[in-house]
Amino acid sequence: MNILIAGAGEIGAELCRVLSQENHNVTVIDENESCLHRLSEHVDVLTRLGSATSPHVLLASGIESTELLVAVTSSDEVNMICSTMAKRLGVPRVIARVRSSELSEKDTPIQPSELGIDVLIHPEESAANQIMELLQNRSATDVVSLADGKIQLIGIRIEKDSPVIGFSLSKLARLYPEYPFRIVAISRNQRTLIPRGHNHLHPGDQLYLLADTDNLQKLLEILGHKEQVIRRVMIAGGTALGQLLVKKLSQSDGNWKIKVIEPDPDVARRMAESDPDVLVLQGNPTDPDLLAIEGIQEMDAFISVTHEEESNIISSLLAKHLEVDKTISLVSNPQYIPLGQTIGLDAMINIKASATDDIHREIRKGVYKTVKALQGVRAEIVELVISNGSPLTRGSISQLDLPDGLIIGGIVHNGTATIATGTSAMQEGDRAILFGTPESLKRLEKLC
Repeated sequence: MNILIAGAGEIGAELCRVLSQENHNVTVIDENESCLHRLSEHVDVLTRLGSATSPHVLLASGIESTELLVAVTSSDEVNMICSTMAKRLGVPRVIARVRSSELSEKDTPIQPSELGIDVLIHPEESAANQIMELLQNRSATDVVSLADGKIQLIGIRIEKDSPVIGFSLSKLARLYPEYPFRIVAISRNQRTLIPRGHNHLHPGDQLYLLADTDNLQKLLEILGHKEQVIRRVMIAGGTALGQLLVKKLSQSDGNWKIKVIEPDPDVARRMAESDPDVLVLQGNPTDPDLLAIEGIQEMDAFISVTHEEESNIISSLLAKHLEVDKTISLVSNPQYIPLGQTIGLDAMINIKASATDDIHREIRKGVYKTVKALQGVRAEIVELVISNGSPLTRGSISQLDLPDGLIIGGIVHNGTATIATGTSAMQEGDRAILFGTPESLKRLEKLC
């Protein structure tokens, strides 16, 4: 596919890396020459220096033969103008990232399609939904809903007092046959292991567990995590994400008790006026005295979503030190995510990674229903529909010649979701849930 990407920032660069590995013809436009130079040194893409709103630059970038345009510059206005121009110049499909939520609201006077946008990506919305899922699973560091919510993949840490330390995965499965599950990956000492039955569980392991949604709570108890309902939440940062999260919590059925700490007095005042049921405090979320005075020890969860990722990490560490059970930190540098797991933080959110996943899923929609790259491990989870004549239908899973580093974790047949075993078999039209390294998933596409 011929793909034109407007914007060589973090999202654009990550998309270039992923799409070039999938053998797409990718061209990227940016006004920053140094960004383009760094990108071309590491990724096999064509680059074009210039503005994505210039018709001449778009034509020089081959827009007449472009099958998909992805506008992911740092400016909403540039993305919208570029999308409109691309559609006028005949691009059949346009994806645009727009931070403002106005275009995605139900009563918006202008629809995205009127601006030439076929798919609107709202990164803050994706990140807020991810945080909501984490709040519903107290022990989880990652949550991915699959098979229309029937199956979930969660990240969970094995604590040093866990009763399953030293167990092999096959032993764990034999002890609890009534709760089928698959451990599809283990992150250990910042290395990703795609495990087999003989692998054992160690203290500090970060597990990625695939199970029926109905069985998750029991499995978490087996692993040594007693789940409790989160209701009292403190949010640091009245950013766009912080405000969206407050809105989602206030509108959900949960009887949430919400406190917000915002350094800017004007932002704090506006938030307090917009929702009188939310207690908004003006102050520095990295001030331990302020956190203690405002009762952080009574909170079930602390969520830090300011614009400063160092502040988010520090305030979350303070909250953890003050015995808050669940901490969630917003970071922009994905390299901080495995570090967070090492120093004891519970979960980290990366808005750019959320946007990249959304865009990647839309690009690969013809093959995959779900695409999710998990932060901190070098692996992805995908959900795909088994096509007519696929080699994946030729026998049970144990008989298939699957690429190394790939696990089939679940199967959805006629609306019923089950955790896969070696004797499971797939049919045309089934949906398969797979977990694997990028290389193994790339080889898998040839089998579909």
